[in-house]
Amino acid sequence: MEAISTELQAPNHIISLSTSAVLVSIDVKTWTATKQDSNIADEVTDKKKADRGSGKFIKSLLQGNLSYRDIINTRQKIYNWINQSAYRWNHSQDLIPTVDLPKFTREFSMWEDLFNEQVDTFISQYPTAVSNQAMQQGDMYDSSDYPSADEVRTKFALNLYVSEVPEQDFRCQVADDLARDLKINYQKQTEGIVKDVLHQQIDRVTKVMQSISHCCGYKEITNSKTGEVTEQKRKIYGSTLQKAQELCETYSQFKLVDNEDSQKLSVAIDSLGKILGGVSTEALKESVVTRKRVKEGIDDILSKFI
Repeated sequence: MEAISTELQAPNHIISLSTSAVLVSIDVKTWTATKQDSNIADEVTDKKKADRGSGKFIKSLLQGNLSYRDIINTRQKIYNWINQSAYRWNHSQDLIPTVDLPKFTREFSMWEDLFNEQVDTFISQYPTAVSNQAMQQGDMYDSSDYPSADEVRTKFALNLYVSEVPEQDFRCQVADDLARDLKINYQKQTEGIVKDVLHQQIDRVTKVMQSISHCCGYKEITNSKTGEVTEQKRKIYGSTLQKAQELCETYSQFKLVDNEDSQKLSVAIDSLGKILGGVSTEALKESVVTRKRVKEGIDDILSKFI
């Protein structure tokens, strides 16, 4: 019996994602700067009257080195940045809307420059750092633990990988039942991913609106001597306002699906864009009228959005 040729169409939102977004992954490679020392481990276990091999001793080769610590801190900041700038796609890739790609690549270049500059600084100071460790570690110091500066430089790298969102083609010579099962399974996986991205969008918009509303309000200050209560403006952060305006620009052009949640997001984004249009950080700081208008407008959106 001849197999039936069945052509399956991928869900529409995957076609949309493949043309309106890309997948990115960032790999930050750093030197651990640690070394396992079996001799010291044996000394400790012998002293404690335990069997050898029942414990490990890991030496920190650059304890207290500030230039190395700067690199490690930057690595964490880069991971924090990607978590805020993109949407999780799988365990190793994130989704970036095409409209955000120019901004994303510019910011990545800034992180890349900072990372490479810090690595260069560390490598230039590396011989001195090793000499300092010789004094700090005392009898634990072993020069063979430390590779050459050139070898250490190869242990640091920052790479960005960009790929297309896969657009599946279900043209397989399979029976009808199997083809239907494959399509259903694929759709479930895809719908789960898209739903998660949409919820991330809603969460980010909600948080930024709540933050602006809070900052546009006032806090009560009580005079410790007289007991008099006065109101004081809360501090306005330009970065929060900028983030809200960027979200409005992105989400107005990046719509994944057409359902109740996405429609609510679209209405909220449209309303937020109108409220923040032409509003500057300086205006919010100086104008009571502008603060009040923005706060009332955002509170109204939140009352319908959440």
